[in-house]
Amino acid sequence: MSTASLFAWIGTVLVGLLLLVIWLMEYDPEFQSTAATRLPIPVISTHALLGMAGLLLWGAYLLADEDRLAYATLADLAIAVGLGLTMAVRWIGVYRAYRTAPRRDPAATRVVTVPPERHFPLSAVVLHGVLAVTTVILVVVTVLTD
Repeated sequence: MSTASLFAWIGTVLVGLLLLVIWLMEYDPEFQSTAATRLPIPVISTHALLGMAGLLLWGAYLLADEDRLAYATLADLAIAVGLGLTMAVRWIGVYRAYRTAPRRDPAATRVVTVPPERHFPLSAVVLHGVLAVTTVILVVVTVLTD
């Protein structure tokens, strides 16, 4: 089960990095006044860093088999999950608000500006969430049964 959690975590991080790259490509500080992001930079970066750091901690735990690494991983994971849930709730609002928004303003030829997280593919967000839940369950069960 510990190896399965490692692979689930790797998948979660990879899909999360894909979402981060999309957000970074679409983020433009000049247009933040017209379509401000609902995902603050500190929240996104802390979530990403904690996800990757937790993966490294979990790998170290699997190699060293020290309980303190497992508990550090759980603490890391708890904070990352809290930030992830916060971002998910905020993203749902953006997704709903801009789901049916036109790409072009019919009265003019300008492009309608949307927040950068509106460009996240729904399938990638759902996959990231499913992998994250799977990872949390596997890690908690592994720590509690060892």
